[in-house]
Amino acid sequence: MTFAATPTLKNDRVTLETLRPEHCGHLAVAAETDDLWRTWYTHIPAPTDIDDEIERRLSLQKEGRMAPWAIIDGASGRAVGMTTYCNLDPANRRLEIGSTWLSRASQGTGVNAAAKLLLLTRAFEELGCIAVEFRAHWHNHQSRAAIEKLGAKQDGVLRNHTVFENGTVRDTVVFSVIDNEWPTVKFALSDRVNREAS
Repeated sequence: MTFAATPTLKNDRVTLETLRPEHCGHLAVAAETDDLWRTWYTHIPAPTDIDDEIERRLSLQKEGRMAPWAIIDGASGRAVGMTTYCNLDPANRRLEIGSTWLSRASQGTGVNAAAKLLLLTRAFEELGCIAVEFRAHWHNHQSRAAIEKLGAKQDGVLRNHTVFENGTVRDTVVFSVIDNEWPTVKFALSDRVNREAS
């Protein structure tokens, strides 16, 4: 089974479906609201660039380098963000869950946890991964806290890792969940998703 495939993944809170040009309208609104796309320490496309970003991700999928999904809110049926499997490494049974962003209105609502539960379940139980990685900008404290709340552990910090378009240099914080941790992480994350849905 290819790591770059994007089957529909669904639970009571969210649906992850293959990213498509048809998602552009909803995603543009999600990025535009409260100027989310202007967040300096992450890469969220400008509303006018959503179509290009969709095409970029789909091109990487055709090359077998990324698995891009749209995050569909179960309550509204609207696309509220994007997520991917990236840094695909089937030979070593590893991948990264990344290039994720969510509308401001969806943050803190349980959408992220529900989506991550779907992605982690597929990675460990269908693709046979032995490790799943997450990365965040040192200054993105919200994402770092959200990753830790999922049950991932910090592996380390890649200092002076990436030069951003605005001239700043990103220190990248690396987290992971490994296969022998997955049963406990799944139990805790499932419990959290169920509590947030009630």
